[in-house]
Amino acid sequence: MRTAFDIVVGLIALLHVYILVLEMFLWNTPRGRKAFGLTPEFAAATRTLAANQGLYNGFLAAGLFWGLSQGAAGDGVKLFFLGCVLVAGLYGAATASRRILFVQALPAAVALALWALAR
Repeated sequence: MRTAFDIVVGLIALLHVYILVLEMFLWNTPRGRKAFGLTPEFAAATRTLAANQGLYNGFLAAGLFWGLSQGAAGDGVKLFFLGCVLVAGLYGAATASRRILFVQALPAAVALALWALAR
């Protein structure tokens, strides 16, 4: 279970790097607009806000990678950042798009469950 936990944490970290790229660099491109269902006008008007969101997603990824770099000793760091991902996913699902529940919150919940099973 420990290996599965770390693999899922790594995948979540990579997902947040991808979200960072979408929000910071691709927001105003056809790919970014398609990913978030945006009109060109809305994407242009919210580009700066999206870049800020992307930066926060990068911090989540960095924290998860930091925890992974410490092995089992980094479980506290991993759990903290997984909790942040879970809360952000729940809030995003409630306020922005239900899809965020499945893309962000569910993977974090699965990772937390794997950690509990690995104990």
